[in-house]
Formats: sequence, C-alpha cells, structure tokens
Amino acid sequence: MLIAHHTEQEARLIFDGEVEVDESYFGGARKGQRGRGAAGKVPVFGLLKRGGEVYTTIIPDAKRSTLLPIIQERVVPDSIVYSDCWPAYNVLDTSGFKHFRINHSKLFADRKNHINGIENFWNQAKRHLRKFNGIPKENFHLFLKECEWRFNNSDPKEQIAQLRQWVRENLT
Repeated sequence: MLIAHHTEQEARLIFDGEVEVDESYFGGARKGQRGRGAAGKVPVFGLLKRGGEVYTTIIPDAKRSTLLPIIQERVVPDSIVYSDCWPAYNVLDTSGFKHFRINHSKLFADRKNHINGIENFWNQAKRHLRKFNGIPKENFHLFLKECEWRFNNSDPKEQIAQLRQWVRENLT
C-alpha cells in the first residue's frame, strides 16, 4: 500500500522523446481466448519512455476514448509514440504526436520501430505476479504499482533505502 501510495503521488511521470504505448491483460483463467477479449482478465495500459521509466494504469477497456486521454495527459506533444496496430491508436496520427506502428503479425521490430521495451515490462510484471497464485481484483492495483515501482527503481539497495524512508515518515 505504501509503494502504491507514493507511486501514485509522483506526478513526475510526464513523457517526452520516444515513448512506447501498449495495453496488456492480467489474471483470469488460462483456458480459452488470450489477450484482448479474454474473460476475467484485468486490462492495463502502459507507457514507457525509452531508456527511462514506465507508467501503468488499470483501464475499463482498450478503446480510443479510454487510451487517448491518458496519452494526452502523460505524453508531451510532438513526442514520438510507438504502438502496435490496435485501431484505437490510429487517432495518434492526428493528435499532435509522431506516430509509428509495428505490425506484430508480420514482425516485432523494424530498426527503431518496436514496442519491445513495454512488452519487456509486461513480461517482468507477469512473471513477478505469477508467484502469488492469483491476486484479488480489488487489490490488483497495489501489485501493479509495485511492479511499476520496482521497474523504475531497479537497484535493490535504493529500493530498501526508499522503503525505510517512507516507513520512517509514516511513523512520525
């Protein structure tokens, strides 16, 4: 709870330069459809500044009307935005961003055109969360913010120091 609280309070995550955007789906039964449209999964949207930090948020759906306001709030206009070919991202072409798409049905990277960074984050987060053998949906946001915090603060010594500082602040 402490990590999620501090991560959400940090308004410093405004992205510029090269930014990767993607949505992912967590949890639910493994049987049946995977990815978009899979029953019982929690949809999550993420932005990653290349060579920098990640921001994640739980979303109700992966529609343009959901994703565009998040991108506009968190990404500086004229930034380069990389996405997959999900139709909700088409609006980025006319929204003040330099938009490049990668078609995952054909290839995963074409020189600088890829979203491998955010895909790497999803992989790390899912691997970390898998060890808990299921997380109640009402607490999922706490675990997601922990994954985000761990990614953005990768040095374990700095993580411990930061946690100790937050605990001291909350005890006083």
